[in-house]
Amino acid sequence: MKPPKLIVFDMDGVLIDVSGSYRETVRKTARCFFAGAKGFDSLPDPLFPLTDLASLKQTGGLNNDWDLTALTLHLLFAPVKTHAASSSAEDVSTYEETIRNCDVSDLALFLNTSARPLTELLERHGRRNESFVARCYRDDVDTGNVIKQIFQEIYLGPSLFRKHYGQEPRFWTEEGLIHRETLLIDPALLADLARDHILAIATGRPQAEADFPLDRFDLMKYFQAVITLDDSIMEEDRIFRESGTRVSLKKPDPYMLDRIPGLIGRPFNSCYYLGDMPDDMQAARASKTGYRGVGVTVSSAEPEVLRRDLLQAGATHIIDDYAVLPGLF
Repeated sequence: MKPPKLIVFDMDGVLIDVSGSYRETVRKTARCFFAGAKGFDSLPDPLFPLTDLASLKQTGGLNNDWDLTALTLHLLFAPVKTHAASSSAEDVSTYEETIRNCDVSDLALFLNTSARPLTELLERHGRRNESFVARCYRDDVDTGNVIKQIFQEIYLGPSLFRKHYGQEPRFWTEEGLIHRETLLIDPALLADLARDHILAIATGRPQAEADFPLDRFDLMKYFQAVITLDDSIMEEDRIFRESGTRVSLKKPDPYMLDRIPGLIGRPFNSCYYLGDMPDDMQAARASKTGYRGVGVTVSSAEPEVLRRDLLQAGATHIIDDYAVLPGLF
């Protein structure tokens, strides 16, 4: 009998529609970050179109949506006036003091008159580094990372935030946007593929946030391995302990993909990685295992633009309808 194929899925934008969860959390976090600044009430709500945010994410090199949020804020601070120098480190109280000394009136005017403000700011300033934003994006939630804390409160909601971090939310009291997530693929199709092939997941989500939709939609039974952000971080920490060198094993690094065959422990005929970002295709192309990158455009608001970017990044196939998957494999 011919060995099965190994088919690895990314999660966000491939298995799970995150346009109303992760992407919207980025947008809400960016607006919430400016609460208390002069001119805050003039900021549009929402701040910018999700299609504009998608274009920013497709520029690559963003390991997760925390990084995407930080880059968004670095860009948005270009028109912001600050009237007082902040300390060399930020916690919640010093962050709030600094924000009160900011004037976002020019930012509000710009956002209210630009159709694609993030794209425009990126073209003007490149990936600028705002020192205040950088100070608010250090370490983790429980050690002063204000941007990540706001993001996690909005995404998880109060109950899951308390459960995960053991502290009370400070910025968000409504239901978490994680509950807005929906499936992009029919479980019956996954069941069909799992009968003949080996299925796995390689995602930039933390383990707990990957487990939530897998449990909610009863998907885990179809996958023989799940690799998450936690696995990459653990390996990065191990390398640092042994060598003293900090490396990044997050996509587009192929670490997650190349680890999966060892976890499967079974022979396979060929291997594929289904992803919706250029970084996914680059990870597949760089893998030692020999993955073929399959670009997925099923959740994109601008599928033709994404198709072009995925092909340029090395995709060997483009999928805009999951009905073709059985034929492909």
